[in-house]
Amino acid sequence: MKIALLGYGKMGKAIEKIALEKGHEIVLRKSVDDSYDGLESADVAIEFSIPTSAVVNITTCLNAGIPVVSGTTGWLDDYEIVTKLCEEKGGSFIYGSNFSLGVNLFFELNAYLAKMMAKFPDYKVSMEETHHTQKLDAPSGTAISLARDVIKYSDYSSWALEDAKEDEILIDAKRIENVPGTHIVSYNSNVDKIEISHTAHSRDGFALGAVLAAEWILGKTGVYSMKDVLNLK
Repeated sequence: MKIALLGYGKMGKAIEKIALEKGHEIVLRKSVDDSYDGLESADVAIEFSIPTSAVVNITTCLNAGIPVVSGTTGWLDDYEIVTKLCEEKGGSFIYGSNFSLGVNLFFELNAYLAKMMAKFPDYKVSMEETHHTQKLDAPSGTAISLARDVIKYSDYSSWALEDAKEDEILIDAKRIENVPGTHIVSYNSNVDKIEISHTAHSRDGFALGAVLAAEWILGKTGVYSMKDVLNLK
């Protein structure tokens, strides 16, 4: 499989390492100011760039007929534009706020717990996420996905980074050097606390999931998620 890497920072390099170990070829390594030379020869693009570059990267791939897997967060205000273009072009696209197998299982656990806790309003929900200092968006896309699943099954209407209202989930976003990613969901009452957490030990889990998604999407048409890739639906 020939892969175009759109975004060649720490995640891009981690993806490259795993892709090469699996016998794939990298035909484009694109940083922010680089050209798209080589994209036309790719079987698939894996896009881990920055929020301001993501939409251009993704739409360039879809217009060129290249399947694209994106793990960049912080650009989802334009998600409907991207998915509409994918449908118009008959393309293929996967977005994931987190490609780690463990995190996607954690998403399922979080949703299941949220359904259970909906019957017990005395427990108040809060979240904490910690990432490396190079992460540009806050809260993380993973934290937003976790919050959305809680909102789906509760009386909460939104989330907030500070000064959360009664119907908002407080997300405490921390940035600490060399932390790949930790997420904690807490249910607090006057008498006890229930807590679930996921801690990444390295970027390798995210990178492996992205490569698996790229392998999975070949030959498919449509808009997908990691639930499709991992058959969790």
